[in-house]
Amino acid sequence: MRAIVFEEFGGPEVLRSVEVPVPEPGPGEVTIDVAYSGVNFADIKARSEGYRVDSLPFRPGLEVSGLIRATGPGVTDFKAGQEVAAFLSGGGYAEVVRAPATTVFAVPDGLDLRTGATLPSVLPTAYALLHEVARLREGDTVLIHGAAGGVGTVAGQLARMGGASAVYGVVSSLDKAGHALKSGYDRVFEAAAFDAHALAATDGRGVDIALDPVGGETFRRTLAVLSRFGRLVSFGNAGADEPWSVGPAETYPRAVSVAGFSLLGMAAAEPARLREIAGRSFRTVAEGEVELPVSAEFALADAADAHRLVESRTSTGKLLLRVTQGA
Repeated sequence: MRAIVFEEFGGPEVLRSVEVPVPEPGPGEVTIDVAYSGVNFADIKARSEGYRVDSLPFRPGLEVSGLIRATGPGVTDFKAGQEVAAFLSGGGYAEVVRAPATTVFAVPDGLDLRTGATLPSVLPTAYALLHEVARLREGDTVLIHGAAGGVGTVAGQLARMGGASAVYGVVSSLDKAGHALKSGYDRVFEAAAFDAHALAATDGRGVDIALDPVGGETFRRTLAVLSRFGRLVSFGNAGADEPWSVGPAETYPRAVSVAGFSLLGMAAAEPARLREIAGRSFRTVAEGEVELPVSAEFALADAADAHRLVESRTSTGKLLLRVTQGA
């Protein structure tokens, strides 16, 4: 079968299409004939910086949709031919993947496999950030960085559904503002001056909740625009800056809270909790309340072009690799 791997860290050109053996499921596992694989920023970080890469060669890809190919001993919830989506620790850029059954989900009725591939990472992440970590309450004001990206597109809609009184988005370029404004945002600010705009929009009060996947100076500036009792959730370090640290001087005066979140960490430590959150978040798509548009689709062999588009910082919504020819 075909798979995309890299044998060294570097630019998109290090991605190679190779022939590898078809995996077989072990106890508690399934194999999936992949229809679509999602492209995530974590894949780019893995390829360029070695993020969560234990050894080389490495196969990127954290989420797929497709049909159950086979089930291993002890798996009773799935059967061959069933349409599923799966969250993986890696390896999704391939024609067949092996996955723990605990992180495989039946595609909800009414959704196709193309939509199914957008669900496993983005939906649970956005839902957990707002409802489990930040504890969104009716009337809260919310600020979300990366508002035009995958998580941001969903998080804006979920914040609005959850009763937020105002949802503000931050984008790298105002060229992306139109996309974000279709996703539940009241106003969209350019990253260069988002803090001044957020304070002006809230009459100096600040925001109740902020979601930050960037880190570094953006994290610091976001912390400064929290309201009293505000909650900042960090879920990435896209800026590749030094890890943040926060102490009493930053948190005591305004009684603010800072938390972190990793979907990969939760999937590894508490897969049952992931299933619970994924189930709730998937229903919002199945019931038509949330939409995550696919902005670009590439053939598996063109994975490098998908990575180039992500790194150009011009993409919006979700990017997919089309793996099965008939998909």
